[in-house]
Amino acid sequence: MASPSSVWRAPVDALPRHARSDAYVASIGADEPLHPDFGSGLDDGRPFGIPVTVTDGNVPEAEVAFDYADESDPSGYRIPDDARVENGPTSDGDRHVVVFDRARCRSYELFDAHLLGSGRWHAGSGAVFDLRSTALRPDGWTSADAAGLPILPLLVRYDEVASGAVQHALRITVPRSDRSHVWPARHDAGAADDPDLPPMGLRLRLKQSVDTSALPPQAKVVAEALKRYGAVVADNGSAWFVSGDQDARWDNEQLAALKTFKGSDFEAVDTSALRIDPDSSAARTP
Repeated sequence: MASPSSVWRAPVDALPRHARSDAYVASIGADEPLHPDFGSGLDDGRPFGIPVTVTDGNVPEAEVAFDYADESDPSGYRIPDDARVENGPTSDGDRHVVVFDRARCRSYELFDAHLLGSGRWHAGSGAVFDLRSTALRPDGWTSADAAGLPILPLLVRYDEVASGAVQHALRITVPRSDRSHVWPARHDAGAADDPDLPPMGLRLRLKQSVDTSALPPQAKVVAEALKRYGAVVADNGSAWFVSGDQDARWDNEQLAALKTFKGSDFEAVDTSALRIDPDSSAARTP
């Protein structure tokens, strides 16, 4: 789902703590619980998590019209008419659509996506990601996420949790962010110029001192990933909401154990030593 050299796959457990860590954590919510924003079944009558539609390269290119066309890729979206929409086809939330084109190793991602007719979609914004590439979007461009980053490589996916290890950073949301972004983010959507608010692209990690030994298997794999690879601030939303795929095999009771952790169990990370090129997601080995 991402180049082996990308920053998403770079461990951050040994990197220095960010100088503004306490302020960032406090602004997100030191007493707010960690929340897995994914699982099985229905929540308030709707599926939850970000569904991933997988195709094998035979889908024709769809026509997509955008509200933010000047920051969206204009073409190249091979999205089937039956692509799943976040929280269901009648939802009124972010309505993300994520399609993994396995043959081309690409991810087609839309925000606020609505099917208009066969082969025709309307969305707020969107992006096409070559998952083999480390090129970032033009600086200042959004994607299907406020940070201008891909969604798919940062999702917790059931299959990798079942294998026993998540080997990449995760996607996380915060209530308010600063009007700035840091590498590898390309865009921001902050409410204020406030240095105590986290910028888009900030990396957060679960502290090494946090005891995960008693967690049930699914929760433990996620928690260990948050220790080793951390989470990237990718959008504004609820505090400490970690994104994962929509899958009937999730055990919601196991995942609920993650809610025993809270914001004060996290710290911000200084990832500046990882950066090689500001326009690339390629990272140095820490």
